[in-house]
Amino acid sequence: MIRSTILAATLMLLPLASLIAPAQAGEEEVVLGLSQDRVAITADFDGSEILIFGAVKRETPIPEGPPLEVIVAVSGPNSSVTVRRKAKRMGIWVNTDSVIVDSAPSFYAIATSAPFQDVITDTEDLRYRVSIARAIRSVGAAMNIQDAQNFADAVVRVRENEGLYSLRENTVAVDQQTLFRSAIDMPADLTEGKYSARIFLTRAGQVVSSFETDIDVRKVGLERFLYSLSREQPFLYGLMSLAIAIAAGWGASTAFSLLRNN
Repeated sequence: MIRSTILAATLMLLPLASLIAPAQAGEEEVVLGLSQDRVAITADFDGSEILIFGAVKRETPIPEGPPLEVIVAVSGPNSSVTVRRKAKRMGIWVNTDSVIVDSAPSFYAIATSAPFQDVITDTEDLRYRVSIARAIRSVGAAMNIQDAQNFADAVVRVRENEGLYSLRENTVAVDQQTLFRSAIDMPADLTEGKYSARIFLTRAGQVVSSFETDIDVRKVGLERFLYSLSREQPFLYGLMSLAIAIAAGWGASTAFSLLRNN
């Protein structure tokens, strides 16, 4: 597996706090350093593991009361999705209703330091759109469709089965309420584009600090060339594909003839 170290931070990285808005006395904030912001998709790419390390900067002692919890959310590029429902008509399965889900991430993984319902309240989840259900936006559907939410739920269900959506509770380790670390596996069939990595610090379900950075996922080498050719010059790409198919067929036929004659 290709391993990509995306985020790394320790308490020695305090100078990087200037990248974040200054905190008032007594506040806690995320301190992170970006060591790599690219994931390269090559011919032998079989997935990647994002390693995330972080620290908490504070100017006062650790507050008493509920412990500090951490949420890490990594999401892929958003796009609209058309979801269709099939029904049996006269013994044949046909498409009946369809709903356009306005925005759904191609990949979405959440890692938490405790059960999700314990680390963030529903109000804060609604505000920051952290949960998988809240990350999907569906503005509306036709008036004749009464159960439009089921279509958005279907997107979640299908992508969970494909390993593209996941909630990984209790997978963020927090040491002394100061250092935290986690790892998120990304599948081989990643969509190209800009990915977002968000980190939330919470106490008693309330977000006390957050940090967001980008990860660039791109095809490289021959994969990049073929992908660009298919998008920018589809006619030439089609001719090249046809020529390769003809050459492969001729080569296989020639090899078979030689083997048969021998």
